Amino acid sequence: MPANVIQNLCWAVLFTVLGSALGVAMVLAASLFLPRLIERFTPNVDEEKEIVRGNVAVAEYFGRVVAAAIIGVSIVVAAAVVAGIIAALY
Repeated sequence: MPANVIQNLCWAVLFTVLGSALGVAMVLAASLFLPRLIERFTPNVDEEKEIVRGNVAVAEYFGRVVAAAIIGVSIVVAAAVVAGIIAALY
């Protein structure tokens, strides 16, 4: 194989590893930040107390909003990783 191909493959692996590490950090940061943001948007409702009391509606709403945001961040990170791989290979 030519040296150029090997170099491109190494860049692709590097972009994948760095992008994945950055993606994991962003998803973890989002999972820490988003519940606090939701609590600020609903100041009259204490989600933690309602969940402990067994309020299923609050638990489902809270879980769905946080899960949707984390999935959104994951999709953006995945697109960035794929773009990095494509840029390194061409």
